[in-house]
Amino acid sequence: MSSVPDTTSAAGSGREDLDEAPARVIPLMAAHHRGAGSAVGGRGSATDEPADITDDGAGAAGTGLTPLQVLRSLDSGPRGLLETRAEERLARLGENVLPAWRPMSWPRRFLGSLRDPFTSVLLCLGLVSALVTAWGTACVILVLVLVSCLLRSGEEHRADRSTAALRELVATTATVLRRTSADASPRAREVPVADLVPGDVIRLGPGDLVPADVRLLRASGLTVHQSALTGESAPVPKHPVESPEPPGSSSGPFTQPHLCFQGSSVTSGSGTAVVTATGGDTLFAAAHDGRARRRGTSAFDRSVQGISWTLIRFMLLTPPLVLMANAALRGRGLETLPFAVAVAVGLTPEMLPVIVTTALARGATRLARTSGVIVKRLPALHDLGAVDVLCLDKTGTLTEDRPVVEGSVDGTGRPDPEALRWAAVGALWTLELAELPAPDALDEAVLDAAQDDEECGGAGSPLSVYDGVAALPFDPVRRLATAVVRRPGRPGIHTLVTKGAVEAVLDRCVLVEQERERLLALAAREAERGLRLLAVARADRPARTGAYAPADERGLTFLGLVTLRDLPAPSAADALGVLAARGVAVKVLTGDHPGTASRICHDLGLRPGDVVTADRIDVLPDEELARLAGSTTVFARCTPEHKARIVAALRTGGHTTGFLGDGVNDLPALHAADVGICPRNAVDVTREAADVVLAEKDLTAIDRAVVAGRRSSSNIATYLRVTLSSNLGNVIAMLTAGLLLPFLPMLPAQVLVQNLCFDAAQLAFAFDRPAASVLRRPTVLRPRDFLRFITGFGLLNAAADLATFGVLALALRDPAAPGDEAAFHAGWFTENLLTQALVMVLLRTGRTAAERRAGGPLRAAAAGLACVGVLLPLTAAGPLLGMSALPPLYYVLLGTVLGLYAAGLTAARRHADHRREGSTVSGGRPG
Repeated sequence: MSSVPDTTSAAGSGREDLDEAPARVIPLMAAHHRGAGSAVGGRGSATDEPADITDDGAGAAGTGLTPLQVLRSLDSGPRGLLETRAEERLARLGENVLPAWRPMSWPRRFLGSLRDPFTSVLLCLGLVSALVTAWGTACVILVLVLVSCLLRSGEEHRADRSTAALRELVATTATVLRRTSADASPRAREVPVADLVPGDVIRLGPGDLVPADVRLLRASGLTVHQSALTGESAPVPKHPVESPEPPGSSSGPFTQPHLCFQGSSVTSGSGTAVVTATGGDTLFAAAHDGRARRRGTSAFDRSVQGISWTLIRFMLLTPPLVLMANAALRGRGLETLPFAVAVAVGLTPEMLPVIVTTALARGATRLARTSGVIVKRLPALHDLGAVDVLCLDKTGTLTEDRPVVEGSVDGTGRPDPEALRWAAVGALWTLELAELPAPDALDEAVLDAAQDDEECGGAGSPLSVYDGVAALPFDPVRRLATAVVRRPGRPGIHTLVTKGAVEAVLDRCVLVEQERERLLALAAREAERGLRLLAVARADRPARTGAYAPADERGLTFLGLVTLRDLPAPSAADALGVLAARGVAVKVLTGDHPGTASRICHDLGLRPGDVVTADRIDVLPDEELARLAGSTTVFARCTPEHKARIVAALRTGGHTTGFLGDGVNDLPALHAADVGICPRNAVDVTREAADVVLAEKDLTAIDRAVVAGRRSSSNIATYLRVTLSSNLGNVIAMLTAGLLLPFLPMLPAQVLVQNLCFDAAQLAFAFDRPAASVLRRPTVLRPRDFLRFITGFGLLNAAADLATFGVLALALRDPAAPGDEAAFHAGWFTENLLTQALVMVLLRTGRTAAERRAGGPLRAAAAGLACVGVLLPLTAAGPLLGMSALPPLYYVLLGTVLGLYAAGLTAARRHADHRREGSTVSGGRPG
């Protein structure tokens, strides 16, 4: 099917990252057709660029013009643009990217960081301090906010730059025809999608994303998914049209078979097209109005938000409680407001956004550097650490990508090389004519077996006596492929050779019902042996010059079955064992026969249990499917919709799920999972939809990614444990002391400076190396576990603080005297920073000797914090903050308190470890 001569036969790829859009975008199109649908968007002068052509069919592409007229209007031709012309046009029109995807500037990112819940609360508290003229408190709060925002925006900006650099490794490209000079032959080469311009002639193949709005010049069996634009789930056939309908006669651009649009993806077949609109001039850009669809809230975001808002409620309650208690018991008024605000600030984990961003960015960068794994969405690294169910297809993951032919049988089940020979004929010409972006693994396996079989191939290669006429490539909807050939000695006759799924081929054969049932039973017996089946049929037709279509695949004669077996991947068995040891259950979601899936699982030591097939899934409600999915290992005969529904059911059942896929049919499940994973050689549409890209489709790479995710998540969880338990203990102690003492236990500036020192030391958590026990089970941030943990250890910390009151009463003559009041403040300031340094080390460590060794950065940060606590009151800054030197007796007594506190902390930690042993490690648990 050709409207314009084609000068090359290479198949290529169009690639771009577009999420699905709702079906409601269709009404937005009409205005775009009339105003922004030109081939070049009206940019550039008439002397340099083609004229602006608009109508109801998206500009020049949709008018009643012929393909050659469209090419002329775009100042192009079937051989593509000149390189110089393409460069000039790119400079004038800009890159082929959606406006919403442009990188966020650093100032905008800084302002965006102010929307963080904790930062917003701090700003409110600072405003309250300024209103009551507590300028010192207001200034310190402003410093905290400024430091937090600077660090967070800086880390996110650096993370985005690193991610952008990593994405270049899997940068989407398109195969474009261009010439170096007017008389030079066109050359097909891969260029970044962003470099495409109107007038470029590109190639499309299965799995490619349509990189811009295009008009087809040539196509073979091309079908396209337009769900990102129209919401329709079924693929739409596309083909070139010599004379399209006149403007106004069509119901819309998406019904026109010769037009493909950015945001759609190729399901099957191949084609050559000319680019008519790029970037902001595409229908997709206009429909979305510059807004790309975002994924739903991730497991990580939900966990952090739950913890954040619980703490914010406590923070908002603290100031009024302090004011009311001091007014009722001490007769103090608004003069205690700065202290109340400082106490609320002390409860805030201001460094949480910074720690989260730093830990995840470092983990993602290290993972890319050491394992070639690219994390495209930073929170996905935490979700990887929390994954407890990994769903995958078996082909290429549990098995090698290339199957091996076991044999071939006829319709009675007897060995017969005829079925293999005809399957090889179909495979040969499908590979030659279908313009596939990559050879089909089944076709290659069949050809290899035929070449080794003397009766099929052998040295004489009798396959070459057939001449190929046309090919209809495989697609997941038809589940078969057809080659049309001319047989020697049969002039005027074309032979259709069809091979594919047994049911699909039998449905197209001339068979009585009893014969069909017998053949299905034969196929079932072969499949029960764990073999993959390829049914083969053929039919003779009168020769014709027109194109062949799927409708011609009817009235076939069944020839037999080709049986194939899968070879287990060399590293799969070991990787499955490692994942099981880490608490990750593997679920196999495959379109293959249950026997095939069950056999490979047995070969790899994975107990398949009862295999659930798609027909059972169809009759189950979501609640029952969620229960079944939790206990089932293998799901067979799955369509893309079944895979997505199973993944969603697992999430409904409380599991954090990852899905590994590499084909177009894996796209719905990738979107349904918490973490979408694909190999670097996946089809473009799948690779761009994934959160994590592997260097190879290898389970060992996933294990390394899971470990990296758990390390980063553990550091975040440890920071929260240490910070919240210590902060809660200090707040309880300060509230209690404020009611017992005739003066404030600490001045607002002292509280804030102490908090600033602690925050700076806690940055070391982002660089810590967690204990080995963290890597054994999924790491989940659970608000309830955190609250239980910080309450217990916070009360222990408060007991140590209150014990310090007794120590100060013994060491000081009269704590109420003006001079001793400054010493009291100094004593408690020192004790607070020393206990916080202890907590940083002791709550991070585990029970084994190896785990008791804290990391270098963490140890240095804790030591620095302790030094500040001891030395700051003795420096010139001490009097400025209202602190004075302490008597030597205090340090002796303080050492005793700290020793008892460390012993109590260790005992409580050991008790918590024993109580939680054998259960899933959560974010609030020791790690």
